[in-house]
Amino acid sequence: MTRNGPLHDVLVVDLSRALAGPHATMMMGDLGARIVKVETPRGGDDTRGWGPPFRWPADDGHTGEPADEGRESTYFLSANRNKESIALDLRGDDDRATFLDLVARADVLVENFRTGVLERLGLGIETLHELNPRLVVLSITGFGHDGPEGGRAGYDQIAQGEAGLMSITGSGPDDPQKVGTPISDILAGMYGAYGVLAALHERESTGVGTVVRTSLLAATVGVHGFQGTKWTIAGQVGKAIGNHHPSISPYGLFRCADGAVQIAVGSEGLWHDFCEGFGLDPDTEGIATNPERAGDRERVIALVEEVFADWQAEPLLARLAEVGIPAGKVRSIDEVYDWDQTKSQGLLIDVEHSTLGALTLPGPPLRFFDSAGGEHTVTEHLAPPTLGEHGDSIRTWLADEA
Repeated sequence: MTRNGPLHDVLVVDLSRALAGPHATMMMGDLGARIVKVETPRGGDDTRGWGPPFRWPADDGHTGEPADEGRESTYFLSANRNKESIALDLRGDDDRATFLDLVARADVLVENFRTGVLERLGLGIETLHELNPRLVVLSITGFGHDGPEGGRAGYDQIAQGEAGLMSITGSGPDDPQKVGTPISDILAGMYGAYGVLAALHERESTGVGTVVRTSLLAATVGVHGFQGTKWTIAGQVGKAIGNHHPSISPYGLFRCADGAVQIAVGSEGLWHDFCEGFGLDPDTEGIATNPERAGDRERVIALVEEVFADWQAEPLLARLAEVGIPAGKVRSIDEVYDWDQTKSQGLLIDVEHSTLGALTLPGPPLRFFDSAGGEHTVTEHLAPPTLGEHGDSIRTWLADEA
């Protein structure tokens, strides 16, 4: 693997499993870090079994039954590109020694055990820093490592509910809905990677590593945005209102003759442009200003949908673009990955898996350019590893470095 990204000289030991920690380390791997994923020999990362759907090795004659060997879940494949895998039982002397050799050389260790598990393994923070004072430790928990509920296990949907996200998502206040992706896990991974980069930068001046902590709870509360200050400052509890914005109008999903389109009329200037483009009076009494429109949202929705009722979606989107109104359609997942714009942004990558063959994966959301505008490749992507795939090569490397 060619590591020429900004983290090309960083070694990350990844003890995490499921999604939050693996997403964090995948982000670091996308930036060129070497990621050594440490998995239990008994099945490895939990997500290897999270399916269907699964992918089996090519030409193995599998029947599609869950007991078939060699399968890999698409869930695991989504969060583990650019990593090497070694299977270690941390309770066994030889494997523990290998793990400690890795820690001694590492820049970062990532774990998402429940509070106290590392200590019971004899691998508490003090022990890790005695072995490697420069080690940055990222610890991701469900609800925080301390506090009255710090020991709770954290799963994404539980965190979405407990952190308030479900109460503001859905068709209405009596219809709480989770987000369609495991967003609390992914956000915790993103915040964790962000914290690690700050800790590595700080280490340049202090010479010592620190502990970065986040949680599914913290990450989800961290993206409340205006819904948070709506409560802390205005004393108003946000509620789910479906596909329309609580503070901007018209802003949301509107029906037209053959489906629906989304528009974002985010300023008074855009409101005037919208009205002029579709034959409406921008100074109509009661909805002339955004606070008035947001306060009488149903009237505005009815007005807009009455105008859109005679329009097919595609010509309507063209007209909205002509008028200068931000707008778009609602694409299915397959349509997103078939979209030329998605492909143009490097959001699909092709890799060769050691047993599954050629795979196309969602790619990293960052691109890097030099000052002249030329794009350069950050890393040559690796396919997600099979369980223990790189154990021999990692042990050989450790022996050579001894």
